Amino acid sequence: MMNIDRYINDGQDPKVVEKLLLKLQDMLAEEEQVRYVAVQKMPAVTLFPDSIALTDKHIFFCRSTKLGLATDFDIFSLDDVIDITFKEGLLSSKLSVTLSEADPLEMSHIPKSQARKLYQLGQEARDRQRTAEAQNIEEPHVKIVAPVETDDELTLRLKKLKSLFERQLITQEEYENKKSELLSQL
Repeated sequence: MMNIDRYINDGQDPKVVEKLLLKLQDMLAEEEQVRYVAVQKMPAVTLFPDSIALTDKHIFFCRSTKLGLATDFDIFSLDDVIDITFKEGLLSSKLSVTLSEADPLEMSHIPKSQARKLYQLGQEARDRQRTAEAQNIEEPHVKIVAPVETDDELTLRLKKLKSLFERQLITQEEYENKKSELLSQL
């Protein structure tokens, strides 16, 4: 039996979680880890509840079929997730995931504590992924930096003069006269 203790902190059905984790083991990318599993809890007894698994790269909507003998998976990269929301009802929550290129996915009867945790971890995973993407965009570019040369006093004075002119603190005539005077010192 695998260690599932960290996945059943919020009242998840241990049998459903264990069965799902066994199936997910073969589906995950290298170094991808399941962060959280939420399991439906219907008011009536449900023998084969649906569940949602969140990894650091994907969200899996897992729906039991054929009396629990099979599972249909809707798998989406967190890159495709635009928003994760949930609405709390009297006994449970409905979780919705809005996707960039597909219809929104919903799963009802998720216990409130599980929906909150799934929302929190989903937002954190999306933020981590976006930060990593932003860093990857900037890193591949090679920056060639010329050796830093310190400006001599004359260059600094010319730059200051130009700045005064651009900010309209001196006239065109004053700028040209002072520039000529400075350049004559070369």
